[in-house]
Amino acid sequence: MQNYRSPGVYKEDVFPVPAAEFLTGVPVFLGTAEKGARKSVVKLTHWQQFAKSFGKALPGSYLAYAVRGFFENGGLLCYVIRLDNSSMSELERGLDLQASVEEIDLICAPDIMTNLFDAASLQKKVLDQCDISGDRFALLDSIPTANSEKVLGQRENLADGKNGALYYPWLLVPGWLKGEYVSVPPSGHVAGVYARTDMHIGVFKAPANEILKGVLDTETKIANLEQDKLNPQGVNCIRSFKGRGIRVWGARTLAGENETEWRFINVRRLFLTAGRWIERNMQNNIFEPNDFRLWSRIIRELTAYFNTLFKQGALKGGAPSDAFYIKCDAETNPPEVRDKGMIVTEVGLAPVTACEFVVVRIIHGDSGVTINGVAEPL
Repeated sequence: MQNYRSPGVYKEDVFPVPAAEFLTGVPVFLGTAEKGARKSVVKLTHWQQFAKSFGKALPGSYLAYAVRGFFENGGLLCYVIRLDNSSMSELERGLDLQASVEEIDLICAPDIMTNLFDAASLQKKVLDQCDISGDRFALLDSIPTANSEKVLGQRENLADGKNGALYYPWLLVPGWLKGEYVSVPPSGHVAGVYARTDMHIGVFKAPANEILKGVLDTETKIANLEQDKLNPQGVNCIRSFKGRGIRVWGARTLAGENETEWRFINVRRLFLTAGRWIERNMQNNIFEPNDFRLWSRIIRELTAYFNTLFKQGALKGGAPSDAFYIKCDAETNPPEVRDKGMIVTEVGLAPVTACEFVVVRIIHGDSGVTINGVAEPL
């Protein structure tokens, strides 16, 4: 501040530091590369940075294709970790490295598919990491050149995981030489769809019925009869539709039969994102006096956040009171809880689920044809 000597009104330009942006749809890609540091997590904001940090695409690796596909499909920011190979020890090292980066909320490891013998255990490790962290979601690839029966076998070998999704089949994309095309795992391109959907609508929108860009074709053609078997088991199909392009045509997690509330990707990611927001924005309340004034402040801050989600269309109901509730009072914080230095806040959300089936019942009767509403088939 300047030292003023004469009374009067003086103009000062103040440029406040903006608050850190809360991002979603930020993946980390783990795979082998030609060069690059092994002990760092590299931040990329456009595709051209990949060659500078990691060199040319390494033969036998899908990492470069995944990162390119991410940016082609609308991704704005990702992180890359170079692995020496596709072994369990290298994957664990990469997963430990990425755990320290708060911005990451998606995990992709396309080079798992270069080690098909250990692919099931490697994908389980990624799912386990997402469960442990509580703020990440895994995008898993189907095995190459597989038919629906083989993919269902792969699904059976994976543990039930509400924090992950499986995509099938592989994609045919342009190679690095003119006129060349190659088959690659879909997770990188799908991660771009997640980022694009989050940016334009929000995490509450299922990342499905979205066109995949930079894709020439799918490795396998899928018909309705095949998807009838795959979809209920949590295998998300990628399909080519005449006149509508190649689209992600599934929005289910790998949740088990006892976790039906986490069946849809958008519902699970909404709760993961809410958890991330709360963890980041509630830090200022730590070490504050644990009384009704703190409880009121927490309720006020959470109400503002969930009101925003409600207005965006993430929650059900005609009014905020139908969409969520927040309870932080003497009932949730009795003396024995406060004596332990804890504060307990109960939050309930009514998320909007994905519209997966649209059935219009046309009734033919003596009085003519009438439409009798929309329902979900059994």
